Amino acid sequence: MVIPRRGFLLRRQLMQLVLLHAAWEMGSSQLHYSVPEESQHGTFVGRITQDLGLDVNELMPRMFRMESQDRGNYFEVNLQNGILFVNSQIDREELCVKNSDCAVHLEMIMDKPLRIFHAEVEIQDINDNPPIFSAGKQTLNVAESMLPGAHFPLQAASDADIGSNSQLKYKLNSTEFFVVEEKINDQHSTTLVLVLNKPLDREKIAVHHLLLTATDGGQPEFTGMVYLEITVIDANDNAPVFNQSVYKVKLFESAADGTLVIHPKTTDLDEGINQEISYSFSNNVPSNIFTIDSDTGEIKVKGKVDFEENSVYSVEIEAKDKGSPPLSGHCTILIEILDVNDNAPEILLKSMVVPLPEDSPPGTVVALISILDRDSGANGQVSCSLWPPGLPFKLISTFKNYHSLVLAEPLDREQVAEFGLLVIAQDQGDPSLSARSSLVLPISDVNDNAPTFAQPSYTIFVKENNPPGAHIFTVSASDPDVAENALVSYWLDEKQWPLSSYISVHSESGRLYALQPLDYEELKLLEFQVRAKDAGLPSLCSNVTVQVFVLDENDNAPSVLGPKGSPIPLMVPITVGQIVGKIHALDADSGYNAWLCYELHELTSGPWQVGRYSGEISTTSVLDVAEGGSTYDLLVLVKDHGKLPQSATATLSVSLMLTAQIIHVDAHLPGMGGNPHARVDNANVYLIIAICAVSSLFLFAIIIYVALRCQSQVEETMVYGPGTATLVCASEVGS
Repeated sequence: MVIPRRGFLLRRQLMQLVLLHAAWEMGSSQLHYSVPEESQHGTFVGRITQDLGLDVNELMPRMFRMESQDRGNYFEVNLQNGILFVNSQIDREELCVKNSDCAVHLEMIMDKPLRIFHAEVEIQDINDNPPIFSAGKQTLNVAESMLPGAHFPLQAASDADIGSNSQLKYKLNSTEFFVVEEKINDQHSTTLVLVLNKPLDREKIAVHHLLLTATDGGQPEFTGMVYLEITVIDANDNAPVFNQSVYKVKLFESAADGTLVIHPKTTDLDEGINQEISYSFSNNVPSNIFTIDSDTGEIKVKGKVDFEENSVYSVEIEAKDKGSPPLSGHCTILIEILDVNDNAPEILLKSMVVPLPEDSPPGTVVALISILDRDSGANGQVSCSLWPPGLPFKLISTFKNYHSLVLAEPLDREQVAEFGLLVIAQDQGDPSLSARSSLVLPISDVNDNAPTFAQPSYTIFVKENNPPGAHIFTVSASDPDVAENALVSYWLDEKQWPLSSYISVHSESGRLYALQPLDYEELKLLEFQVRAKDAGLPSLCSNVTVQVFVLDENDNAPSVLGPKGSPIPLMVPITVGQIVGKIHALDADSGYNAWLCYELHELTSGPWQVGRYSGEISTTSVLDVAEGGSTYDLLVLVKDHGKLPQSATATLSVSLMLTAQIIHVDAHLPGMGGNPHARVDNANVYLIIAICAVSSLFLFAIIIYVALRCQSQVEETMVYGPGTATLVCASEVGS
């Protein structure tokens, strides 16, 4: 039944989609493409965006890029249409030699957010290499006594291609004596032999000239040729024979120079010189790796055996006797190289985010790590770890020996500004080999700390009468961030208090200045807030409360209020200690600056004294009648207790009058009759009234004194603005 081509293509595309989906689900976003070697620049490989389910328009904004590890820049992606194409011509034989699997691993990275995809591009072999013989001519000596069916090894041609392109077919030009055959041993190794098809006659043909052609199985076919010169020799009719046609040997790649690989055994039925044998390699054996003793046939290690370069050697040995003509025997030695753990892992680190912002969320990919170990088996199985432990990072395996270094915990640059870590790769060999690669991750600052004052509040004491613009204090805030995030500026918060006429702050230094002289009697406390703001984006700020207490200076003299007008009249006699008046003074200052004391001027002391702190004027001696009519001017000095004391004076005039004089005066008061007795009675009445009035006034004065005394003490305790001063005398109330 013939299936239409269109239906076949649809099934093929459906199968490709199923396989692609399975690869996507199981291979951690791995894509697989194939392209023939020697493809020209621009050759289409695949549609990356379509196969990965991406939008072409997001390739450039998300900074799509592609990298290949240790494979050159063979492929490129067109960011306009998302097509993967060949960037430079690929020679598969140069890239992968004879390995059957040849692929270039591509790592595709997209940022914002970060995504990583993997793709493998298989390089398909094309028939671009012809079969090549190691030499243009091969010579053989064949005894004429050899029977048909005898085998003579030939050096086969080699083809750098693989698969059917390297499968060779041999053809010998027309001859009836020889045919060419390929022999396959147990190890599937092919040996080319020349088979004697018909007995030789040296007398007829002494030398046979043949042309051997090798043709590969590629399309188109390539051929290679070698000339065979076969000399027919008479005599020696027994060739050396090995006891095995194929020897199998296992050799560790760590074998030292001179190590014995194998000593093959041979026998020759001839005698004498025809039995003496010399040994040699009959194929292209690397002369820098193995050597053979021509007399004993021992094969030894000559140089360094490397499993990673070649894991199997097929060595052809020829044993030739010394007869005339010489006869030879051949055998094949298969040397299997065993791997030892002689390659430490190789680490390739690629930082993705440097420096790392401290506000990066957990899960951020910091670096990509790829590890290569050229050993095989357990020797090539590598585990990856971080040192020291306890760092806020972890490793996540993404694909085979590919890892991502991922942030595991939140960062704080103010605690740790830089991380130094080691990536340790260790294989599973015995003994184990490891490699280390250091990575330094600086942490960049973000503005996550507001400025901080050293104290929640500041208390400042400033003396009044300061000069305008005086520096009174400096506030300072610290910010653990760096650069502009730690650049602090200051300003006043004037929402609750109009401060612009009193206080200013320097925006950079935090210095506080008093813009005008402060007056304790007007303003005793300034309370305001200073704000500190950093220059980050967005900026952060904090407040501190500042209390400025104005300290009192002794800049106010005492204020005295005293009686004005005529002197105080006093009746005699006056007893000792009798209070005749009181001086009351106030000071607008506070504390010691407002604590007043009183004293009489020494020139006017006489029979008078004044209470030092009460201001009460009293007598020091009895004033008798003889002194009646006298007038005293008392000069009282009032001083405060400031460092530079200030003072004021008060003058008090006291007149002494006799009782008769007072009666005489009263006798002339209007409204009185001419009866002297009546006048005397009236005088007595007036005297009694006067005495009662004076007593009442004296009692009232004492009450007022006590009240003023208490008020003065309260004013000294609670510092407020300026008060008033009064002078109270005993006779002032009656006047």
